[in-house]
Amino acid sequence: MPRFAAIGLDHRHVYDLTAGLLAAGAVCAGHDPETSDPRVLAGFRKRFPDVPAVPRERLLDDPSVDFVVLAAVPRDRATLAIEAMRRGKDVMVDKPGVTTAVQLAAVEAAVRETGRIWSVALGRLTSPAVQAALAVARSGELGRLVSLTSLAPHRLNRALRPSWFFDREAYGGIINDIGVHAIDQFLAFADAEDAAIAGSTIGCFGTDPPGFEDFAEITLRSATMTGTMRLDWFTPDGLPDWGDGRLFLVGTEGTLELRKNLDIEGRAGGDHMFVANRERTRYQDCSTLPVTYYRDFLDDVRERSDRNMDGGKVFSVCRLALRCQAVAERFVPIRS
Repeated sequence: MPRFAAIGLDHRHVYDLTAGLLAAGAVCAGHDPETSDPRVLAGFRKRFPDVPAVPRERLLDDPSVDFVVLAAVPRDRATLAIEAMRRGKDVMVDKPGVTTAVQLAAVEAAVRETGRIWSVALGRLTSPAVQAALAVARSGELGRLVSLTSLAPHRLNRALRPSWFFDREAYGGIINDIGVHAIDQFLAFADAEDAAIAGSTIGCFGTDPPGFEDFAEITLRSATMTGTMRLDWFTPDGLPDWGDGRLFLVGTEGTLELRKNLDIEGRAGGDHMFVANRERTRYQDCSTLPVTYYRDFLDDVRERSDRNMDGGKVFSVCRLALRCQAVAERFVPIRS
């Protein structure tokens, strides 16, 4: 089975990526103990006690390691990915894969130069509910899609955040960071490579430190549908999850809603889907559906295919997220 190394243990997403790959049958050859957040490293070692600590250079030079998993400080991810690809490794990187257009161009060039795989672990790929919603939309049950609305509130969890989390240069801005998920979703449902930016707004509503981007709204248009996306860091502490992500689809023949994290007064767990069509309404629990991203990635590594690259669409997603971030109108409300 493919072997991988965990490098850049700076964000807790490395736990999910490692667990998903191990469950799919991969072997973790080691983790690089260098980190900006010792709490992440401690959490990794607690969850994966059998994965040895190995210096980064040894892991990158190890010919038995097929790919690396990166969850470094976002501004460092492109450099690490390029280094890994040039040393013969494929790459699975936490989002955002890049923080600037210059970095994205360099990653694209490295992929062309080396023939290696660069896959960003976007939420659509690891969400059984979104995969189920895509299947419904593509089946024609909703008719032609008219619009998509997504809500992506996140909990700040200030006490758990390292200093780089509040440094815009380090995280790349709120749209590039957490908005890239929503942008990827829209392009997937629109079956589009790109979209026009009808509106992009970033708000700083007062989360310390001053200037931290804690709110954003994006409106996109493809040739066939529109999309409106809201993202923020205002999940209240009383909510029993890190957020209450929702997705709404309107079609000419039906509608669909996802409650990704929880049903606040109803069914337990997450991944709830509600569909209304011309004949009836229905509910589907998507939580038991398989997540194929990790297995598909391992197949790509073995077969040199591009199931997860999706013909290079990952670059289009990252490019559009960077554009939305760059052109966003800044909104700093007046405090009373």
